[in-house]
Amino acid sequence: MLEDELCDDVLVTVLDGRVDRVEVGVRAPAGATHLPGLTLPGFANAHSHAFHRALRSRVQAERGTFWTWRNVMYRAAEQLDPGSYHRLARAVFAEMACAGMTAVGEFHYVHHATDGTPYADPNAMGLALLAAAEDAGIRITLLDAVYLHSGLDGAGHRAPEGVQHRFTDGTADAWRARVDELVVNDRQLVGAAIHSVRAVDPEAMSHVADWARRNSAPIHAHVSEQQAENEQCQAAFGCTPTELLDERGVLDTNFTAVHATHLSASDIERLGSCQCTVCMCPTTERDLGDGIGPTAELVAAGAALCLGSDSHAVIDQMEEARAVELDERLRTESRGIHSARELVHMATLAGHRSLGWDDAGSITVGSRADLVTIDLRSVRTAGTPPDQSVEAAVFASTSADVRSVVIDGKPIVVDGHHTEIDTASELAASIEELFA
Repeated sequence: MLEDELCDDVLVTVLDGRVDRVEVGVRAPAGATHLPGLTLPGFANAHSHAFHRALRSRVQAERGTFWTWRNVMYRAAEQLDPGSYHRLARAVFAEMACAGMTAVGEFHYVHHATDGTPYADPNAMGLALLAAAEDAGIRITLLDAVYLHSGLDGAGHRAPEGVQHRFTDGTADAWRARVDELVVNDRQLVGAAIHSVRAVDPEAMSHVADWARRNSAPIHAHVSEQQAENEQCQAAFGCTPTELLDERGVLDTNFTAVHATHLSASDIERLGSCQCTVCMCPTTERDLGDGIGPTAELVAAGAALCLGSDSHAVIDQMEEARAVELDERLRTESRGIHSARELVHMATLAGHRSLGWDDAGSITVGSRADLVTIDLRSVRTAGTPPDQSVEAAVFASTSADVRSVVIDGKPIVVDGHHTEIDTASELAASIEELFA
């Protein structure tokens, strides 16, 4: 698929990791690699917490809310160290590659030792994540998160408690000094993250926004994920989280609001007029019972949408994509709000731009050579009319139908398997280690 055009017999020539030529309707030359199926640009997973993958199934056994789920997540966070985090994240990022994800935005807030003291290298945990992505062969934007407070009530922010001491640098200035020490390669970017209005005070928000602007870096934040967050922000500051972020200079074209589930009409207008991106994470939002975000209204207001797997209840970009549309059908009792091609745009180009990868997400000359091929002859996709293969991919395929993944011109997944990592075995071993 070239931009919005669906083509047969496409020859993509790669040079130094980028698309050098795209030719349509040609015979494959000798030595060419054949990718049978529907080949799309690489998917961008715009919102990930890698260690949450260890919670899959463990948080499904009982009733509860986001807040009870968070208690289990905190117990997992207590067990991490740089070595175990590298091993777990390496396997999780390999699972993402097998699902067609060629870049990940890792929203990173587990910074320090269990008692809150820095490691000898204060960036040890972030470096573990960068190395894990490199091992798995995918690009990463490390969205290094500011996390200063335990929560918010009518009296203001409260001091960190328990495992939250691992998350905090103490001040925004200390966060900035630590992040400025990170050194990355050309397959890695560093961005900023404001964990939430619950965890970051208004003055610190401005400091983070200033850092992002000076570094032309993406900046992300969890926004209005739960009704309680909105109520607490209103009680403390007399406004919504989106309004507070706007007042502190956070909203701009490099800003991505994650979740944005419970928005007012004013919130939607602000996000749209500032040309912000909103990252929807439907499989996590439904898993936690958070609600359904107003995606149709956001698009109409001018905001872009992208996708993330967040807590990794599943890692499946097509499941995230179709859930955006199917959730809208439940919310509005109408079909066809977001077309299959618009959903592919969210999964590819919009996601890469949210993460700062402006040269990825399309199969065009000069772009990074990221190619994901989906099997159109599986039990889920067989019988697809040739001109409806995009619809079949979005509304019927799963990550199991991803047969080939090329990232920066290098084959990472062949015949559905990672070329370097025994993904299932490494996932099992790293998760068992974490809960031993």
